[in-house]
Amino acid sequence: MEAENKTSLIYARDVTKTFIMGDNELQALKGVSLSIDAGEFVALTGFSGSGKSTLIHLLGCLDIPTTGHYAIDGIDVSSASRDELARVRNQKIGFVFQKFHLLPDLDACNNVALPMLYAGVSEDKARIHATKLLSDVGLENRTDHFPYQLSGGEQQRVAIARSLANNPSIILADEPTGNLDMATGDVIMNIFADLNKNKGCTIILVTHEPSIAAKTKRIIELIDGKIVKDFKAGNS
Repeated sequence: MEAENKTSLIYARDVTKTFIMGDNELQALKGVSLSIDAGEFVALTGFSGSGKSTLIHLLGCLDIPTTGHYAIDGIDVSSASRDELARVRNQKIGFVFQKFHLLPDLDACNNVALPMLYAGVSEDKARIHATKLLSDVGLENRTDHFPYQLSGGEQQRVAIARSLANNPSIILADEPTGNLDMATGDVIMNIFADLNKNKGCTIILVTHEPSIAAKTKRIIELIDGKIVKDFKAGNS
């Protein structure tokens, strides 16, 4: 089904998400509506328990809403099957996580190449493209290093390169600087800013740090499962 708002890359209307915990229900999202255009650089902010991680999981097609409508790039995924969600994720979304999630037995190049291999790209082509992506994030001299041989900031740069492996239209980053010191976090945010400005990547990141959110172009703040603020940031 086509989305009603065909001009937005991401479009959500009246989205709720309820989790069943024993005999209790926890409503993590309470009627969230938003639209995000291609090329935006957005921060989702809020205190712990505000619903921001639940929201980015829905935006990333890792889950579906309990009620409401969600579409990505014109595709209605509000009630998609697991296979359909997986197909959208593989084709349109790159993920960056707080804990990196690199495979310890693979070097940097093979960690970045892995999503391409899953997508059917030949091993030679995947490694060539992985090497270029690592160079793009300043790790051209670390391609054969294993995760344990890399600093936290370098591991996160490998994760960013991996998120770009299949040329996604959207990058979703969940607390990407949470395990990093301030200086290294600034380096990571500069990489995101460059990807947004020079490559046109649409970037949505979750953060609870105001200084990190201020480096984006738009801030969406959640409290108790609802959007309470949506405004331009200092870099817009």
